[in-house]
Amino acid sequence: MGGFVEAALSFPTVLFTFLLAVVVVYWLVVMVGGADTDSLGEDAFGSVGLGGVPVTVALSLLIAVAWFVSLAGAVLLENVPGAGAIALAAALVTAWVTTRLLVAVLRRAMPTGVEPSRQHFLGRTAVIRTQRVTDRFGQAEVAAADGSTALVQVRQAGQDELRYGTVAVLYDFDADGEFFWVVPADVALEPRDSKDS
Repeated sequence: MGGFVEAALSFPTVLFTFLLAVVVVYWLVVMVGGADTDSLGEDAFGSVGLGGVPVTVALSLLIAVAWFVSLAGAVLLENVPGAGAIALAAALVTAWVTTRLLVAVLRRAMPTGVEPSRQHFLGRTAVIRTQRVTDRFGQAEVAAADGSTALVQVRQAGQDELRYGTVAVLYDFDADGEFFWVVPADVALEPRDSKDS
């Protein structure tokens, strides 16, 4: 154990030992709910291939790998002249390459944003995809903010001409029936005072 502590507190490992202690404390605080993983400074990390995950995750991986490699390098190269500088250079390069690979894997596994819900469709225009829309039947194609499309169930309360290809506005969602209420887009965009006259 004494040899491990000595190696952890010798150059170059000592440079990363303090940082690793900070990382461990930080993640303990996160686990008890006292901090949050954020994406502050993600642009800077993205420019070196470490973007796409919270900065705290990328930085923690970088420090942990650098600490381990510098510790192993210092022990393995103990009797080599300039071992500290060699171990430091190896630790930095290996940490960057390894973290970049791990971040690429994590990036694929992490969600890219909030999953669109039905509420996100409210107020959007949709194209009717059935021959007609009644108070009991109808479908329309609506585009989400990310450009993907969905075929949703729609109904109308009035007697408007909602036929195949008509553009309509989704103005309400019925959770029990799992459908949207729609009106023709030209009716939805019509000025209020012109409706009253």
